[in-house]
Amino acid sequence: MSQLPILIYPDPRLRKKAAPIDAVDASITRLAEDMLETMYEAPGIGLAGTQVNVHKRIVVLDISEARDEPHVLINPTLEILSQTMLEAPEGCLSLPGFYEPVARPDAIRVAALDRHGAAFELEAEGMLAVCIQHECDHLEGRLFVDYLSSLKRQRIRKRLLKQQRIRA
Repeated sequence: MSQLPILIYPDPRLRKKAAPIDAVDASITRLAEDMLETMYEAPGIGLAGTQVNVHKRIVVLDISEARDEPHVLINPTLEILSQTMLEAPEGCLSLPGFYEPVARPDAIRVAALDRHGAAFELEAEGMLAVCIQHECDHLEGRLFVDYLSSLKRQRIRKRLLKQQRIRA
């Protein structure tokens, strides 16, 4: 396994829509393993293919405290199960150091393929539902800052660009 570089906002590649995965083969299984390693090392609770410049519909996540309940979602599709919104601070590995409240539906159902290509469905509530929605947004080229005011989004963008210039 190997760690993958994570794209940092406002990199335009984060806005690219991911393509469906035609077949779950050894390369996709390897990608899932590399993404999990990258997510755990970052450390984060979720990572989408788009964030590692692989524009395929794959998401990995693990919200467990022990970091031992990984989920791999290939070609995920979401269904909203609740009109109740959960507002919680969200962060993102592509926006390091920033956390802002975002409101999302509290309960969802996701249909996807696992890392072996088997179809499954999962009903999720609370933090798991939020994490899945956040990561699936990446597959559509959306980021959590898109839910913020333009003023907040601009401020975050400027700070991250400044940090990138300092590191360069």
